[in-house]
Amino acid sequence: QVQLVESGGGSVQAGGSLTLSCVGSGDINRRFCRGWIREAPGEMHEVVASIDTRNGNVRYHASAKGRFTISQDNSENTWYLQMTDLKPEDTAMYYCGADNKLRDGGVCGDFRYWGQGTQVSVSS
Repeated sequence: QVQLVESGGGSVQAGGSLTLSCVGSGDINRRFCRGWIREAPGEMHEVVASIDTRNGNVRYHASAKGRFTISQDNSENTWYLQMTDLKPEDTAMYYCGADNKLRDGGVCGDFRYWGQGTQVSVSS
């Protein structure tokens, strides 16, 4: 089993910043793909960012490029999502995810294990 716990969500005004954290435990060490998924009301979830802890390769959703940064602290099985220049359209529930399953092309981006989520609300 894998347990994931997020923290760091909140309410900010447009242009503000937040940093989300995720702590993994249980059978987390084998799950070399780590990432962040968001889900807004009435919309499909989307993977905002992912990192392959084996080699440090990162991928971002187009809407997050240049504004969000994913990073990891392997020693603590913790990873982060630094979000800057937040926009109202970033409002969503944010979940951290982990897995050792790769998408076609050998990249991270599919996560079977999700945390409980942390709400991010951005007002204009």
